[in-house]
Amino acid sequence: MSGTVHEIWLTDSAASPMRRVPGGRLVPGVGLDGDRYARGGGTWAQYPDLEKQLTLIDRDDVATVAAEVGADLSPGDTRRNLVTTGIELPSLVGSWFAVGDALLFGMKRCPPCTHLERLTGLKLVKAMVHRGGINAAVFGGGQITEGAVVRPVSDEEAARRGAPTGAARPVPRIVNG
Repeated sequence: MSGTVHEIWLTDSAASPMRRVPGGRLVPGVGLDGDRYARGGGTWAQYPDLEKQLTLIDRDDVATVAAEVGADLSPGDTRRNLVTTGIELPSLVGSWFAVGDALLFGMKRCPPCTHLERLTGLKLVKAMVHRGGINAAVFGGGQITEGAVVRPVSDEEAARRGAPTGAARPVPRIVNG
């Protein structure tokens, strides 16, 4: 099963509006070059490094949430970096996956927060509880563009690409089942 990157979003500081970009660079151990978390900021900057490097959300989940809350809600309003289509994001938690040539690891589900409600003025926590996307860590960098393929990567392929194995392999955190 594979999907694609539909949109790429970033902002250079916490609580600033997100802006859509046609492409970007994923930096190992850092995230999306130029984004608030890659720059060391962001509302959740105190969270573990592996949990804040990159966020992904499904385009159809954003549309479903918008319909449920009866409001215009763009993918950028969710403050996630990559908007995907065609891949079940929660299935990537605890696994290696690729976005274009970049190698990532799914660290946890990314539940919504009241900070997002404050920024949007919309009641999103309940509607997004199982549709908030995931957080991922970048282990192998690369350029990405809208339309890039998102696909699972086997442990063997990840190891061949230099990913940590054994006791050094990342450990996902289970949030909201």
